[in-house]
Amino acid sequence: MKSKTITKKIISGKFKNKTLKLPSKTTTRSSKAIVLESFFNTLQFEIIDSTFVELFSGSGSIGLEALSRGAKKVIFMEQDSEALKVLKENIAQTDPLACEVYSGDTFSNIAAVVKSLQKKNEEAYFYIDPPFSIREGMEDIYDKTISLIASLPRECVKLIIIEHMSTLEIPQNIGAYTIKKSKKFGNTSLTYLHDE
Repeated sequence: MKSKTITKKIISGKFKNKTLKLPSKTTTRSSKAIVLESFFNTLQFEIIDSTFVELFSGSGSIGLEALSRGAKKVIFMEQDSEALKVLKENIAQTDPLACEVYSGDTFSNIAAVVKSLQKKNEEAYFYIDPPFSIREGMEDIYDKTISLIASLPRECVKLIIIEHMSTLEIPQNIGAYTIKKSKKFGNTSLTYLHDE
């Protein structure tokens, strides 16, 4: 029996109602609609003409939502081959010229992304949604993610957003960045950091 394809729609903007495929739940975990909505309500107009980086992007639903709402460029980072295939199919439905995909390990590729932003003198929104640490082999994912955030140069960062397990305590300060606010949605929380 063929498993049913899981999908979700783009909520708003120029690609509204486009159906995005989602990889199987065993490889990635899709962000809840309520989390997505809260995030985009928070950023609303700030996202227009911005550069948006989605780390651990899975299906790319957050980056493509940002693109639909006016981001000028979206950089996706994903390691899983099944998720990458789905991500590329989803990008093809929107504006492939405005999208860049870095395949492979996010922790290794972040240096190349930062270099590219620095070269163009661009600031970006970094949306970081690592796999939950309860998954096998992911026990140190949050430690690695916090080190990655601390390593981001200030001139490249407009805002950092982490989607994480609500039970995780994010340090108040990570490198040059400080928690601006945190919002809880059941088991998932969104924490916003910037360099003030």
